[in-house]
Amino acid sequence: MSETESMIVEEEENRSNPTGGAAAEAAMNDEQQSYAWPVIQFNSPPQRTYHFYNQFRTGPNPNNFFKGVKWSPDGSCFLTSSEDNSLRIFNLPDYGNDVPVNVAAEEDSFTSNLMVGEGESVYDFCWYPYMSASDLVTCVFASTTRDHPIHLWDAVSGELRCTYRAYDAMDEITAAFSIAFNPAGTKIFAGYNKLVRIFDLHRPGRDFGQHSTLQGNKEGQTGIISAIAFSPTHSGMLALGSYRQTTGIYREDNMELLYVLHGQEGGITHIQFSKDGNYLYTGGRKDPYILCWDIRKSVDVVYKLYRSSEHTNQRIFFDIEPCGQHLGTGGQDGFVHVYDLQTGQWITSFQAAQDTVNGFSFHPFMPMTVTSSGHRRFIGPDNYDEDFCLRGDENCASVWSFDFASLGNGDAINTN
Repeated sequence: MSETESMIVEEEENRSNPTGGAAAEAAMNDEQQSYAWPVIQFNSPPQRTYHFYNQFRTGPNPNNFFKGVKWSPDGSCFLTSSEDNSLRIFNLPDYGNDVPVNVAAEEDSFTSNLMVGEGESVYDFCWYPYMSASDLVTCVFASTTRDHPIHLWDAVSGELRCTYRAYDAMDEITAAFSIAFNPAGTKIFAGYNKLVRIFDLHRPGRDFGQHSTLQGNKEGQTGIISAIAFSPTHSGMLALGSYRQTTGIYREDNMELLYVLHGQEGGITHIQFSKDGNYLYTGGRKDPYILCWDIRKSVDVVYKLYRSSEHTNQRIFFDIEPCGQHLGTGGQDGFVHVYDLQTGQWITSFQAAQDTVNGFSFHPFMPMTVTSSGHRRFIGPDNYDEDFCLRGDENCASVWSFDFASLGNGDAINTN
C-alpha cells in the first residue's frame, strides 16, 4: 500500500472511531451553532464577481466548451470540466474584496491553479465528500473518461493517486458513465450499462462488487446508468438514473431495488435529493422539465420545474442552495432560473451567458454560485473561418455573489 493510500485509510479509521467521531460531531455542532447561515435574497440580481473564458480558447477551435462545474465540499475552490479533456481547479480568493467584472474584458479574473489532462472525453467527475483544503490527504476528486478506468486525482499537485479498473467479458477495460462517492467516503459507485460496480476507495485496482440493475424477472432498470445520487441524511438510500428514462431507488448496503420512477421524457442526466432526503429531483436530455418526486409515496410527480432544455442532449446540472429552500438550473436560453422548492413556483432568473448554461452550483455555505456555459458548434468545411472568435459571454465560467441576510436576521446585506 502506498503512503498516500495509508494516509487515507488512517483518516477513515479516525472518522469511524466512536470516540473521535463523537468529538468531531460535537465540534461540528458547536461550529454550526456559532455560524449564521446566509439566506440568499433572490429578489435582487446577483453580481458577477469573477469571469473566465480566455484560458479555454485553444486556438481557433470553437468546440472547447464547458461541460460542468462543481464547488468543492469545503468551498475553497471549484472544479470545471471542458471538451478539451481537461479538468481545472480555481481557488477562490479571499471573500469580501470583490468588485464587479466586465465580460468584455480581455483578461480572465485569474488563471486556474491546476489543470489535469485526461486521455479522452470526460464522462463524469466528483469531489471526495470530506475534502478540506486544511487536510491535504482529503484533497482529491475522481473522474471517469471514455475507454479509461476511474481516476483519483490529487487536487493540489495534480498527480494521479489511484485508478479503479473494471473489465468486460473480453477482459478489456470498460469505462464508467457516472460516478459518485458514498456519504461515508469509503466507496466509489460507478454506473455502467445495466450495471453498478462498487470500488473500495482504499483498494485501487480491479477489485470491485458488481450489481445488475435488472432483476431475474427482467424488472428493474435497463440502459446506461447515467447519474448517481445519495440521500444526504445518511438513510442508506441512493438513486440511479438511466438513459432509458427511469430512476431507481436502492438500498446502499445490498443494492436492493425498492422501486422505479417513470415519467421523464428524456434520458436521465442529473438527479439530486432534497436536503431532508424526502424528495428527489430528476432532469433529462431533450426534456424541458425537472421532476420532483416524494420518495415516501413515489406514485405521482409532485410538481415540474421548467427549464429550456428540450432541444439539447447536453447534461444540464441543477443544484439546491445550502438552506434547502430553492433550486437553481441553467438552460439553453442562457438564463439561470430559481424555484421555490416548497411550492414549485418560479422565483427569479438572471442571464448568466449568451450560450447554454450547462453547469450551476451553489457555494456550500456562502451566498455565491458558479456557472459554466457552452455547447458544441458544428462548422462544416465550407463555413470554416480562421478568424472565428467567440465572445466573452460564450463558453465561459462565472462566479456570482448574491445579497443575503443571516439566518434569523431580516436585514439584507448588499454585495452590489
